[in-house]
Amino acid sequence: MAALGIIGALVPLMPTTIFLILAAWFFARSSPRFEAYLLANRWCGPVLRAWRESGAIPWKAKVLAVAGISGGYGAFILIASPSIWLALFVAIVLGGCALYVVSRPTAQRLAVSDAVD
Repeated sequence: MAALGIIGALVPLMPTTIFLILAAWFFARSSPRFEAYLLANRWCGPVLRAWRESGAIPWKAKVLAVAGISGGYGAFILIASPSIWLALFVAIVLGGCALYVVSRPTAQRLAVSDAVD
C-alpha cells in the first residue's frame, strides 16, 4: 500500500492519500516501526495524523480530489460514450464520493516542522 501511495504521488490521477492511510492502518497492526515512520514523515505525516485524529482532509487535497473526480468523469464521458443511464449512475456514485470528501472537516495548515513531534 505504501508503494502505491508513493507511485500515486508521481502519477497524475492516481490517488495518494488513501493508499497511505491504508498503509498506516495496516502497519499499525503489523509493523509499529513503519507506522511510526509514516506518521513522522515530513510530507505525509501531518495529513495522516490529521485524518487519524479528526477525519480531517486539507483544503488543497479536497480541491485536488474533486478536480480529479470531475476530470475522471469527463474522460469517462468522452472516451466511453456511455448510455444516459450509465452516465447518470456513474455521476451519482462519483458525486457521492466528492460529497464525502468535501463534507470531511478541513485540516488546519500544518508546517513541515510540525511533522515531527
